[in-house]
Amino acid sequence: MADHEQGSMDIRVQEKTFHGFIRMATWGAIICVCVLIFMALANA
Repeated sequence: MADHEQGSMDIRVQEKTFHGFIRMATWGAIICVCVLIFMALANA
């Protein structure tokens, strides 16, 4: 069994995926807020 060294794993792919998820969640929240504001202004 190979010895594991703390901090030696390449995590660039995981970091890129996480940043993409955060970006998507942020834009999704912004779009939801904009839709709610539009509905309030349009008396929906």
